[in-house]
Amino acid sequence: MGKHPLLTEQELEAGLLGLADWKVEDDGKWLARKRLFPSFMEAISFVNQIAAIAEERNHHPFIGIDYRRVTVRLTTWNSGGLTSLDIDSAKAYDRL
Repeated sequence: MGKHPLLTEQELEAGLLGLADWKVEDDGKWLARKRLFPSFMEAISFVNQIAAIAEERNHHPFIGIDYRRVTVRLTTWNSGGLTSLDIDSAKAYDRL
C-alpha cells in the first residue's frame, strides 16, 4: 500500500457527514466509534465482519472489545493521520 494523502479539514468534514457516531480524536489523527451490542457473541460477530473487510482492503483498524462494547479506531499509519482509506473503511463498517 503506497502513501495516501492526508485529508484536508474540508475533506474530513465532508467525509464525516456520511458517518454516524464517528468521532475525530488526537488532533485529527484518529477516527473512532464505539458500539454496544445486545450480547458478547454479537459483538464478536461484528469484529469478525470488520476483520474480513479490513483484510480485503489491507487497511486494518485498532479494535477494542470490552464485553458487549466494541471500539473501532482508524488511522493511516504510513501517512501520519486520516486519509480517504479511513473514511471509506468507516462507511463499510457502518453498513454492517
